[in-house]
Amino acid sequence: MLLSVGRRRYIPDDSSDYFHNYYEQMVLEQTLRSNDRANHDPDFLADVACVALNRLPPRYVRHDVDMTFFLSPGDLEDMINRVVKAVNEAVEYVESREVDNHEQEDPTTDNKP
Repeated sequence: MLLSVGRRRYIPDDSSDYFHNYYEQMVLEQTLRSNDRANHDPDFLADVACVALNRLPPRYVRHDVDMTFFLSPGDLEDMINRVVKAVNEAVEYVESREVDNHEQEDPTTDNKP
């Protein structure tokens, strides 16, 4: 295939030596902690996490201890506050899109003003 010519995929030999976005675990934990539905609906959890993560700056690390070692307590508190805000906004966004989609699909709903 022409698109893959000259491209090589990097596949790590050892997943423990791989990098990840530090916010991912924080977002998942906050979503599960703050929203009961997320504990029972994996699609909802994934949607909220994706929306929230797209509203946060990426913070890639190889090991979580790398981030915690270099963060001041104030920086960590700021990150936590950003995560809480991003998750709350993401829940509202995902739920509002579900309502909008449901109203469009339901022919019995009166969409007239």
